[in-house]
Amino acid sequence: MNEFSLKYGCNPNQKPARIFMANGADLPVEILNGRPGYINFLDAFNSWQLVKEIKENTGMAAATSFKHVSPTSAAVGKPLSDALKKSCFVDDIEGLDDSPLACAYARARGTDRMSSFGDWIALSDECDEVTANIVKREVSDGIIAPGYTPKALEILKDKRKGGYNIVKIEKDYVPEEIERKQVFGVTFEQGRNNFKIDRALLSNIVTKNKELPEDKAIDLIISLITLKYTQSNSVCFAADGQAIGVGAGQQSRIHCTRLAAQKADLWHLRQHEKVLSLQFAEGVGRPEMNNIIDLYLSEDADDVLAEGAWQKCFKVRPEPFTKEEQRAYLSTISGVSLGSDAFFPFSDNIERAYKSGVTYVAEPGGSVRDDLVIEAADNHNMVMAFTGMRLFHH
Repeated sequence: MNEFSLKYGCNPNQKPARIFMANGADLPVEILNGRPGYINFLDAFNSWQLVKEIKENTGMAAATSFKHVSPTSAAVGKPLSDALKKSCFVDDIEGLDDSPLACAYARARGTDRMSSFGDWIALSDECDEVTANIVKREVSDGIIAPGYTPKALEILKDKRKGGYNIVKIEKDYVPEEIERKQVFGVTFEQGRNNFKIDRALLSNIVTKNKELPEDKAIDLIISLITLKYTQSNSVCFAADGQAIGVGAGQQSRIHCTRLAAQKADLWHLRQHEKVLSLQFAEGVGRPEMNNIIDLYLSEDADDVLAEGAWQKCFKVRPEPFTKEEQRAYLSTISGVSLGSDAFFPFSDNIERAYKSGVTYVAEPGGSVRDDLVIEAADNHNMVMAFTGMRLFHH
C-alpha cells in the first residue's frame, strides 16, 4: 500500500488528506483496525521513533503515551513498587510483574494521567495480553507497535466498539536521510535528526561532583530521547526509568522547567499515603478520579473537600493535604534527573529543579552564563553533563 486516505487533516475543514510515500515505495505500516487520522499518524510516527531509540540505547522494553505530537511520558520496563502500582491504577492487573512491556506502559500512562487522557500509545516490542489489558480500560485513540499477539489483538479490537486504531509498523524500517515538509506553500528540507543519544553523550561532566551511577545515566538517556520528540522548547524530568514531568512548547525555558517540575512534583505526591488512601465515592470513574486527585493536591482543594462537594467525590471526607505538608514531603526527594533540549540561559532553572529533587542534569551547554549555571549546580552538589547537542523538534 503506497498511500492511505484520511478523513481530513488536522481539522475537519482541511480536505483532502492522505499519507503516502513520495518515492513510490509501500508505506511501512499496516492498519490492523480502525481508521487513524492525520494527527494520529503524526503521533504514531514520532512516538515509534522515541520508543525504538530508547530500546536501542537501554536494551529495555519501552513505551510512551503521546498527546498532540508530544510525549506525556516515556518509560522502560522496570517493575513498579506497590505504591506506584496503586498510583498508576494498575495494582489489580494480573501478570504485570511478568511483562516488562506492560510495566513500561503502566509507568508511561500513569505519570501524567490527565494529559494522557485520549493518548496515542507506542510500544517498542510486540504487544502482549497484559499490556493490552491495561490499554483496553483507558481512554485512548490508538496504538503502534511492531506486532501483536493474537490475544492482544483480539482484546484491542474490542475497544471503542470495534473502532480502536491499531497500527503495525515494520520494525526495521529506515526512512530516507532527507526529510521535507511544506509550510505556506514553501518546501522545507533538512537531514533527519539521526543523532545518537547514549551513555557516551554524558561523558563531559562539568561539575565538581562527577559521580553518575548507571541507573541515573539511563534516566538521563530516557529524558534526552524524550526531548528529541517533544515540541520545543522542552525540559524533561526523569526518575526510576521513566519521564515523570515534561514541560513542552513554552517560549521561555524557565517556564518549561517550572511546568515539568510541577508535573514531577505531582507524580511524587500521588504516591503519598494521603493520596493512596483516598476512598472514592461509588460510581466515580477512573478519569474522574484523576481530576479529583488533581484538585485535592491543588490550591483549589476546597472544590472537592467543601461540605456538599466531598460527598460527591469520597466515601469519607479526607484530611486536607496542606501545602506545608506537601513541601515537607517533596523536600525529602532527591536523585531526580533532568534533561533540557537547549542550554540553560540562567541559573534560575537549576534553582527551580533543585526544589523538585533534581541531582543529575544533562544539557547542551554553550550559554554565555554557563559558569553561573555550573556554579548553581555545584552549590547543590549536582552532577551536570554538557552534551554539546541541541535537540529542538518542531
